[in-house]
Amino acid sequence: MTEVHGDAELKKELDATLHARRELGDEYESALVDSFLEKVEQRLDGAVDRRVRRQLAEQQMVVARGARKSDAGDSWSERFGFGIVSLVLAVPLSAIGGALGNLPGLLVAWVGIVGVNAVQAARQNPDLFGRRRGRPDSDSDWEK
Repeated sequence: MTEVHGDAELKKELDATLHARRELGDEYESALVDSFLEKVEQRLDGAVDRRVRRQLAEQQMVVARGARKSDAGDSWSERFGFGIVSLVLAVPLSAIGGALGNLPGLLVAWVGIVGVNAVQAARQNPDLFGRRRGRPDSDSDWEK
């Protein structure tokens, strides 16, 4: 809403600058243009300052809540990117494993690929492969 209001004010400023140029003549054109551009620059600086302050406030709120800033990035885009990289690397790894070790080499390559993807999935979702550490109903000897 402020941008629309700011645009109306800038339009008025431009109209006033053009009117002054017509009245004053060509000799003041450079000064009038510089003055108008300075006003535009001030508006842009103000808008950038407001956006930066808003983003800093949002980041501070995220930190205050104890959440990681990259949680939004850990969602679909990171999983998709990791999956694509895994598939791209799976092709040469399969070829090398199959050429050098036949079926056992191919199996070793794919166990490694699946293992890396399982670790990535477990990192993003700790509940995926079992109970989360620290739960009271855990029967694990590791936690005792």
